[in-house]
Amino acid sequence: MSLRSVDLARQLIRFRSLNPPGEEKACVDFLADLLMKAGLEVEQHEFAPGRPSIVARLRGAANVSPLAFTGHVDVVPLGEKPWTVPPFDAEIRDGKLFGRGASDMKAGVAAFVAATVAQTDSKLPLKRGITLVITAGEETGCEGAFHLARKGVLGPAELLIVAEPSSNLPIIAHKGSVRLRISAKGKTAHSSMPELGENAIYKITEWIRCIEVHKFPIESHPLLGNTTSSVTTVFGGQNINSVPDSAGFTVDFRTIPVHDHSNLVADIQRVCGDEATIEVVTDFKGFATDPEDPSIQPLMAVLESRLRERPKPTGAPYFTDASALVPGFNNVATVVIGPGEAAQCHQTDEFCYVQQIEDAFNIYSSLISRMCR
Repeated sequence: MSLRSVDLARQLIRFRSLNPPGEEKACVDFLADLLMKAGLEVEQHEFAPGRPSIVARLRGAANVSPLAFTGHVDVVPLGEKPWTVPPFDAEIRDGKLFGRGASDMKAGVAAFVAATVAQTDSKLPLKRGITLVITAGEETGCEGAFHLARKGVLGPAELLIVAEPSSNLPIIAHKGSVRLRISAKGKTAHSSMPELGENAIYKITEWIRCIEVHKFPIESHPLLGNTTSSVTTVFGGQNINSVPDSAGFTVDFRTIPVHDHSNLVADIQRVCGDEATIEVVTDFKGFATDPEDPSIQPLMAVLESRLRERPKPTGAPYFTDASALVPGFNNVATVVIGPGEAAQCHQTDEFCYVQQIEDAFNIYSSLISRMCR
């Protein structure tokens, strides 16, 4: 079954799979049908009504763990700034494929789907199978990926390739995130008599300052550095002439993989004191693959042959579906590598270089040849 990765990327971009509100179904159904027609075993799993993700398998003859690829098909809203190109027409101009999701990350999905489907043209069966995990709900909290991991439907994997935008260079670690809502209670009073009240805003401003200067007792990661914190919202008070009796703020901690999130929350409770009420809003673990892990060496060899030098793996400060899928695949060795440009994520006039899509297809195809043939 012949399938060009660039053509498939254009087809995927034309689906308005916006999240929110969560309109992935038509795009997922299209891919499920395409993969079934190519001969893959396809399962759909909904984490919410009309919000399916796919687990598709091309079986191998040998009893070994498959090579796995993953990507999401939901895209963020268009934003307020007007686009100069139609965001869902998938136009190609000056060697760039434009459209919402071009880099993040329908080009990556198209490249690994096309590379997998190409294997079905061979009369010789694969020795090692291929598993494709195509998710919904990534942009708002990796809901689809976490649902698949909780259901236990992923199976084993030897290597997981996350086709997020990396300009086709390997990322072998990324940070996790734990987001907290921290609130304080006080006592209201007329603002002309503040001594009769207890100002909740004063409490949280002190806590915010303490979090800003707090250093966690965790050794830094060679690719990711240290855990960081960012206070992202502040709320409190009801009117201008009353002492506020409630206030709070949210903070996003970007964590290195060895930083246990329960320990982090306990540290922040100690920093703020017993008066602080702390709620965990979201909790996503990071991952780190050893650069010498044998499972990633076939990919590194493919990249070395293409680049004429061994690429230096890097880390990323953001998180991906790997937060759910790495533990879901029993802590599989993982590399983020895809054709998109990280700087294009969520941008107006988002694009992906056409050549990068074709290169990704060739990288994935070469990896399949090395690992599965």
